[in-house]
Amino acid sequence: MIQFQPPGFGHKVIHTSLGAMIYYTQTNAPWAFGVGGAIADAENLPPLLFLHNFGGGASAYEWSKVYPAFASNYQILAPDLIGWGESAHPVRDYKIRDYLSTIAEFIIQTCRQPVTVVASSLTAAFAIRLSIVQPNLFKALFLVSPSGFDDFGQGAGRRLPLSVINMPLLDNLIYILGAENEIAVRNFLQSFLFTKSERVSQEMVEAYLTSAQQPNAKFSALAFLRGDLYFDLSLYIRQLTIPTVIFWGEKAQFTSVKLGRRLANLNTGAIKDFYAIADAGILPHLEIPEVVIGLLHRYI
Repeated sequence: MIQFQPPGFGHKVIHTSLGAMIYYTQTNAPWAFGVGGAIADAENLPPLLFLHNFGGGASAYEWSKVYPAFASNYQILAPDLIGWGESAHPVRDYKIRDYLSTIAEFIIQTCRQPVTVVASSLTAAFAIRLSIVQPNLFKALFLVSPSGFDDFGQGAGRRLPLSVINMPLLDNLIYILGAENEIAVRNFLQSFLFTKSERVSQEMVEAYLTSAQQPNAKFSALAFLRGDLYFDLSLYIRQLTIPTVIFWGEKAQFTSVKLGRRLANLNTGAIKDFYAIADAGILPHLEIPEVVIGLLHRYI
């Protein structure tokens, strides 16, 4: 999905235990050239890792309006996670451990020092869990609406009964109707992820649709829809020791700002601040990226 990346960004690849992981980073001007036209090595800059959320059509595109603002001072790393975007899509029943292990493998292979992570929603919750068991990999966490989608035992993500989602052939139809056509993608972005429909651009729709139409993309999306990747973040967040800042769209659906404050209050030692972003849904970094850029600059 290189066509949806900002100017100066190209893709590279690493190999994980579940297959190839594509990631986007500075490769061309204006970012990859130094004084006198000499090519600068972005790998010598401190790493800044952007991890996208889950859901039909998700990919690193989610952060593409934000990370160019940090490309002069950081090595930008924006991967398509396994099962999403242009990374490998193994046919499997995806589990939480698949993402904890492949994200760790990615960090180990690309980062020479502890990494600052910017992540959203369920993936942000995975970052918390991974930082608990492998704190040496992390410098700081900046998280947008981190949630395990089953926090405090209250399921937040599933909208269809499991009996329907798991029905042979019907699960494929659900994915086709819900994620593989332009009308459905636009409606999902406008109705569930954004607060104002006019903020959804044609480019956004095309990026999500392109990701959703990758071969075997349905397996990771259906694992998310079934709730196979959900967990109760409240059982883990108290163990967090990495300095963390949480941002939350005040109008986020599925996971409310009230839930966010409740989670943050469980560990005021590690969680240095909680900032509610006005007039934003669950993806403020895509809906109003200029605000998120400003907030990240303030804290980073």
